[in-house]
Amino acid sequence: MLSKPYLGVLVGGALLSASIQAQDYLPVLQYHHVSNTTPRSTSVTPEEFAEHMGYLQSGGFQVVDLRSALDDLKANKPLPEKAVAITFDDAYSNIYQSGFPVLKANNFPFTVFVNSGPVERNSRSFLSWEQMKEMQAVGGVFANHTENHPYMLRKEATESDDAWFARMSQELDVVETALVDKLGNSPKMLAYPYGESNHRIRDMVKEKGLMAFGQQSGVISADSDFENLPRFPASGPYASLSTLKTKLNSKPMPLLSEDAGGDFATDQPVSIRLTFKDGQYRLKDLACYVSGQGKASLDWASDNDVVATASKPFGVGRGRINCTMPDRSGQQYYWYSNVWIRSAPEQGYVSEKS
Repeated sequence: MLSKPYLGVLVGGALLSASIQAQDYLPVLQYHHVSNTTPRSTSVTPEEFAEHMGYLQSGGFQVVDLRSALDDLKANKPLPEKAVAITFDDAYSNIYQSGFPVLKANNFPFTVFVNSGPVERNSRSFLSWEQMKEMQAVGGVFANHTENHPYMLRKEATESDDAWFARMSQELDVVETALVDKLGNSPKMLAYPYGESNHRIRDMVKEKGLMAFGQQSGVISADSDFENLPRFPASGPYASLSTLKTKLNSKPMPLLSEDAGGDFATDQPVSIRLTFKDGQYRLKDLACYVSGQGKASLDWASDNDVVATASKPFGVGRGRINCTMPDRSGQQYYWYSNVWIRSAPEQGYVSEKS
């Protein structure tokens, strides 16, 4: 019989091993279409999707329920080693036709963000409530993507700021009601259409008790902004399995703070200030890349404080800076991304202060 002290060593060792294997961050994959005939920029082919899911299965990844994992991270509870979550935006019918059979065969949970307008209009291009119920029975979760998929920061002609804000609130409320009425519950999660939000929208989302996702890439941790969470796109130019492997092996950038100067870009090059937590990092290997421009310039204000600046202004639309840094082992990368909007007057965007 084992002595009590020896039993204590075994138990303590098992707990230590479990804590080493636990993961305090979560990469989330973002898909739209699973089809050969839809726009390539937002699509994976059925063959590519099967390849992605096969890699998750063979690579020992633990596909987790998204909302449960977010709750655990926020509460500083560990996730399984190699945890990952799978999401789809827009609730296209080809998810049911070409994605769902693969997810079901692998017993993978997943989340679909639904814009309910075309569903209610019985559009053949979108999932029906009955299909969602079938998917829900085997791990599918359905969340909010607004009713009509608007640019949430654009006002209609002659619309006041208050009227715009009320319309955006209604866009969310309609879907929350539909999810409860048609599917029995809402996971209280939102994906912003086009990934766009500002401080006022994010405050509203928080007041409604929702967690929300943008379209900046990165990894979620307890330090993340739970009203503007990152995901990794896995469609179109990002559908390559080799690219996906790098993202799945990423960790959240160890930041103490960040300052991007707001959500909107101007006619001047954007910059972002990143302040790193104390620790042993390979800061000399930090690299930041500007969409369409190449590397950003890095100006180190102190040992842990850097400003990354684009070489020229963004054009109209969305632009980003992605930063990566190898960890001490060189086996994984820390990852961070920020997105800015460069608006044109005719687009009707709200002001930075709205």
